[in-house]
Amino acid sequence: MTGDIPAEEINRMRWASRRGMLELDLVLEPFVLARYPNLDERDRRRFQQLMRCEDQDLFAWFLRRERPDDEELSAIVSKVLEFTRTAPEDR
Repeated sequence: MTGDIPAEEINRMRWASRRGMLELDLVLEPFVLARYPNLDERDRRRFQQLMRCEDQDLFAWFLRRERPDDEELSAIVSKVLEFTRTAPEDR
């Protein structure tokens, strides 16, 4: 376990973060490794919902071309984007 989250859950999210686009892989898997274990239950559910979205939507959201209509998705997209703007040594 990492914190209170089972290792199996983290591994499932690592697997789910491996997408069909390298650009998404480079954003999502590092987020899972660095931040997912410390998310509260609500944000973990949001991330799990995010992983059910289409790659094209994720790509548009992470490039900030569009924002999700769903506020729950928008909240977790913001957290992922914040993570991407954090220097690697501060993650």
